[in-house]
Amino acid sequence: MEYYSLLLKAHSGWRYVVLITLVIAILSSLAGWLGKKNYSPGNRKINLFALISAHIQFLLGLILYFMSPLAKAGDMSVAMKDSNLRYWTVEHTVMMLIAIALITIGHSKSKKLLDSVAKHRKVAIFYSIALIIIFVAITMIGDREAWQIR
Repeated sequence: MEYYSLLLKAHSGWRYVVLITLVIAILSSLAGWLGKKNYSPGNRKINLFALISAHIQFLLGLILYFMSPLAKAGDMSVAMKDSNLRYWTVEHTVMMLIAIALITIGHSKSKKLLDSVAKHRKVAIFYSIALIIIFVAITMIGDREAWQIR
């Protein structure tokens, strides 16, 4: 199997790890925030796993982006004229970058707080917004297929 195809499958499959860890982190944070619970080492680990899985996914996506036939051709004007290509080269990438930034900011801000409820609230809000952006990006895919430029 060619390297690009293998990375594409890894990126496609890893999204489930990201979605599951994000949902678990959000539910855990909401329970802690609304239940006024202490921020435990378990909460920290769950949030960190969500952060790490999202960063791994983003790195896989960046590698795919720069390995893509379109990026190798160096002519982005082609992508701007085709809505499917534009989605993958611009819209998907930017939305995922924003989601990763929100996850990172939420995790970083929560680490600086001393109050447990405030920690839970920061993670719940930032991770939830990131998850919404990810779902919007996924629903925008619709019936689009992965790049098949030859």
